[in-house]
Amino acid sequence: MGAPKDVITILSWLEDWIRGLLTDGIVSNLSSLFETVNAKVGEISGDVGATPQGWNSSIYTMIHTLSENIIIPIAGVILAFVMTLELIQLVTEKNHLHNDVDVWMFFKWIFKTACAILILTNTWNIVMGIFDVAHSVVNDAAGIIAGSTNIDIGLTSEEIRATLSTYSVGSLFGLWFQSLFVGISVWALTVCIFLVTYGRMIEIYLVTSVAPIPMATMLHRESGGMGQNYIRSLFALAFQAFLMIVCVAIYAVLVRNIASASDISYAMWTCMGYTVLLCFTLFKTGSLSKSIFSAH
Repeated sequence: MGAPKDVITILSWLEDWIRGLLTDGIVSNLSSLFETVNAKVGEISGDVGATPQGWNSSIYTMIHTLSENIIIPIAGVILAFVMTLELIQLVTEKNHLHNDVDVWMFFKWIFKTACAILILTNTWNIVMGIFDVAHSVVNDAAGIIAGSTNIDIGLTSEEIRATLSTYSVGSLFGLWFQSLFVGISVWALTVCIFLVTYGRMIEIYLVTSVAPIPMATMLHRESGGMGQNYIRSLFALAFQAFLMIVCVAIYAVLVRNIASASDISYAMWTCMGYTVLLCFTLFKTGSLSKSIFSAH
């Protein structure tokens, strides 16, 4: 008669052990999930609001040195070529019209060439000035936009354990599997967010490294569109940070609803859904910014 009681005791102990194991796993997965999202989203504001020199001074110095020592001499040759070509075109046009050569035309060309040289020699200051303006705008926007991006489901670890104690082993196993799947998915999404924010900064360094070449064509009648489009692309890259900050602000408003959630499963899937939405909108900011500034 004692054997069945022993079996029941063993089964009860085994059930409690499995319940405790699943509960610890769920609590650990939840903590890791929300901490990962909170940390990664919190980094976005700091990364996108940084200027090229503020984000990584070592890379900034290297790119500046490459631009000054390698690209500017090439741009100087291009500038000499396009301005000489423009002078030839001006003289040729006058001859075709059988008019005397206007001396004022040469003064105009000299003034235009001087302006082009001035732009070329101050290219780096002009480019960094654009990002400084965007940095100021982003900082002002961050001060106006209120709201924490931290996700809080409104439950402490002990409260979560108390809630989970009412679940059956089957329900706990299902919730543990959900927390594991959502955790892996959100980790992959945070990697995507990392790629967006860091990819943008690397793109900025790449674009600014060759800045003197398009700037050398800025005042040329025919190839000036190259320089003008380059300036538009710089504004697009700079003000993409503002759009990213707006995305984070919208995310902050949405995650407030999670704070009042008592359903753990709902909180997890909602967190994943909002993170997917944030990741998608961050990817779209690049093309949206380019379309706003008509940059190709």
